[in-house]
Amino acid sequence: MDNYRELLKDKKRIVVKIGSSSITHECTGNINYKKLEKLVRILCDIKNQGKDVVLVSSGAIAVGRQTVGLNHRPDNLAQKQACAAIGQCRLMMTYQKLFAEYNQMAAQVLLTKYSMFNEKHILNARNTFGELFKLGAIPVVNENDTVSTYEIEFGDNDRLSALVSALIGADLLILLSDIDGLFTDDPNVNPDARFIEIVPCIDDRFKAMAKGSAGGLGTGGMTAKLAAAAIATASGADMVIANSRDIDVITRIADGENIGTLFLAHKDESFNIHDYLE
Repeated sequence: MDNYRELLKDKKRIVVKIGSSSITHECTGNINYKKLEKLVRILCDIKNQGKDVVLVSSGAIAVGRQTVGLNHRPDNLAQKQACAAIGQCRLMMTYQKLFAEYNQMAAQVLLTKYSMFNEKHILNARNTFGELFKLGAIPVVNENDTVSTYEIEFGDNDRLSALVSALIGADLLILLSDIDGLFTDDPNVNPDARFIEIVPCIDDRFKAMAKGSAGGLGTGGMTAKLAAAAIATASGADMVIANSRDIDVITRIADGENIGTLFLAHKDESFNIHDYLE
């Protein structure tokens, strides 16, 4: 176990995914600037260690909803997409200001899963990320909710972050959530649920554990996170699910501490990103 965690110290290209609930206040839905500032500072510090880092950030719809004064989550698709358009602008503006405080360039990258069906689009996206890394920028990625309907309806930024990891050849994906990691059952329902520290391979036993176990993990739930793990590990990246309660968990994972559930990479030499697009 310790040896696997120690290897995380040597990762050179890291993708961090953070959800809406992790960057907003639970009571109001407004941006949690304290957590957001800490997140940016940690990512800049990772970058200053000579590593490439990408942030996949949810939150556009939540921020847009608060901006226009909606007291409830939009209940129709057009309204959700309008909130996403407004919120993405404000969210990225906030990220730009925070990154600038640390003299760090940030770049906005909006993707849809369907943009990866086309080989030319995949090559263009990969080349863009490569140039951004050369320029020293930190890409901030989000689902393009303004034009995409599938991901809004099903909550797929976990899977998107894994696809980004595969696209750029990342060697570590960190999924920040509101649960400590993978359990044998839903810990909110079953007090006897056991925490799983490491998953060598995602077999049917682990897939069965996630069925029906939302565990407070938003629209995607643990099933979406296991789907993300299947993509990331097959593409050659280790993946860790950890609780975003304390943003410092990113640093502790990168330093090799035993936190969250670690899914070990088992690179599939025949890996094709198209096989994971539905």
